[in-house]
Amino acid sequence: MQGIIKGFQQLLKYPSAVIGLALILILFVVSILTVVFIPRDEAIRLWRGGEAIWGQNPKTVPPAWTNLFRSKKLPETIVLTLNDEATQTEINERSEGENRIIVYSFNYTADEAPQDVVFSFTSRYATRNPFVSIFWITPDGREIRLMEQGINYNFSYRATQDTKLSRRLGGLSPEIGLFDNPETEAVDILKGQYQIVVDYITFENDSSISKADVILHGKVYGLFGTDHQRRDLTIGILWGVPIALAFGLVASFGTSIAAIIFAALGVWYGGWVDELIQRITEINLNLPVLSILIMIGTFYSKSITTILGATVLLSIFSGAIKSYRAIFMQVKESPYIEAARSYGASSSRIIFSYLIPRVTPLLIPGLVLGVPSFVFLEATLASLNLGDPVLPTWGKIIYEAWGTGGAVYNGFYYWILEPAILLIITGLGFALVGFAMDRIFNPRLRDI
Repeated sequence: MQGIIKGFQQLLKYPSAVIGLALILILFVVSILTVVFIPRDEAIRLWRGGEAIWGQNPKTVPPAWTNLFRSKKLPETIVLTLNDEATQTEINERSEGENRIIVYSFNYTADEAPQDVVFSFTSRYATRNPFVSIFWITPDGREIRLMEQGINYNFSYRATQDTKLSRRLGGLSPEIGLFDNPETEAVDILKGQYQIVVDYITFENDSSISKADVILHGKVYGLFGTDHQRRDLTIGILWGVPIALAFGLVASFGTSIAAIIFAALGVWYGGWVDELIQRITEINLNLPVLSILIMIGTFYSKSITTILGATVLLSIFSGAIKSYRAIFMQVKESPYIEAARSYGASSSRIIFSYLIPRVTPLLIPGLVLGVPSFVFLEATLASLNLGDPVLPTWGKIIYEAWGTGGAVYNGFYYWILEPAILLIITGLGFALVGFAMDRIFNPRLRDI
């Protein structure tokens, strides 16, 4: 134990190890904060909640911080609701129903038009549905009529789908034409204070409109952008950190501990026990582990616990057992082992108190270096659509970006680069620490 403590003290003398430890510490802090502030059930709800959760998000847009590096600033999403302090309302009672005028105001400063302009209404009525008129007022005082029609209980109006509005705007796409400056020949965004007037009439005393939201979908969003389903990639990216670390650490720790125990048992008992362990190891070394895991995920279960269990079982009898066996063969003949035998120590005591602790310093570097391998393995399976069907992971984000999302073909490179870079950072952090540990605990490498 003292040797391990001294080894960790020496670890801080390596700049590469300090960098690796800093990266690992950041990943662990992010994991803890993610699990605390976005619990598992909440993360699943946000990731798989459907249009009710993602409806206000724009579709396939890069992170908002990319505006820092652009000469022309892209718009961020603007959401206007009845509860906003800046919203003005005027209500006129009628003999049956009411006439209500809602005025939304917003200041537009972006250099490009938004992705879409969406109006969402929720109404209540018995037989006669409310009638809604929407007018768009530009900073230079022009008034553009968007829509006049009766609405049902849940009604949405998208400006981009209104072909009549496009014709009234001179053939421009509505989301562009509503912000175009008519004083210039080319398309030029008119910045300033815009107003949206929603004028609706109800025809029954109990009839009302409880929701009248206006959403201007931007072209940048959040810390990590959105995907083709309008999901905020922040949820998937953040929750990918604890999943990747948990999978890598559990698999590496379980595999390393089991391998060293089996190697010690084989050396100590010898005979058929050692032969059986060695034959199983040789057979396992020739098995295609990835192919077997793909078969398990395809025909049995994609659950992350099932994949993790199968990964550990297939990785225990690896080449590490033969390396540990060679070391244990030398340790077995040591004088302190003979002394333990002479005073009648049991086999289990000798194995777990004398043999294994002697090799533990050599186990630690391999354990640390094994984490990235298992992290990349989980990401590989998920990128083949064999990851957990419920939890969001980095590999699943890559799979959806590469496949159904068409990120590569449509230029949405952020969608793939974000999880890929985090995978590289995770592997780099553990690799830097593992290689430094190997130099410390392996005497042959200290002077290299």
